[in-house]
Amino acid sequence: MDKRWSLQCMTALVTGAASGIGYAIVEESAGFGARIHVCDISETLLNQSLSEWEKKGFQVSGSVCDVTSRPDREKLMQTVSSLFDGKLNILVNNVGVLRGKPTTEYVADDFSFHISTNLEAAFHFSQLSHPLLKASGFGSIVFMSSVTGIVSVECGSIYGLTKVSRGRRFQGGIIW
Repeated sequence: MDKRWSLQCMTALVTGAASGIGYAIVEESAGFGARIHVCDISETLLNQSLSEWEKKGFQVSGSVCDVTSRPDREKLMQTVSSLFDGKLNILVNNVGVLRGKPTTEYVADDFSFHISTNLEAAFHFSQLSHPLLKASGFGSIVFMSSVTGIVSVECGSIYGLTKVSRGRRFQGGIIW
């Protein structure tokens, strides 16, 4: 562990964390001592990842969650609040999906799917986490972005729209 900084006594929620970038975020954060709760839509991947993290001695728990479901998001935040005594230091809005196809082939369902998963879920998680972040006295919200939010790609225009570079920091009850 790098001795220059630590995440000891910090709590985090990472969405879409059973694989990919989310998995790597959990590995790094847990390695610096954070207690983390993760969610993923795949129970199989989630259980596999939780088992791997347990073997490494990381403090990681998890829940199955379909982030497109408002009730699932609310239930997840209740779980997080209970686990972390009503406080949260870090929210990582990582979950993201891509239905890659040429722009002219997208249909209304593709648009709704990307918006509900990549944008609406992140916004709602940010709202739901606000009281927990404020209660911690120090809170950060991380929105995972994508190069496709800056650079045009032939087969992911809606995905790019939902992943425009964004970043906010929560402090003192204000998100900016």
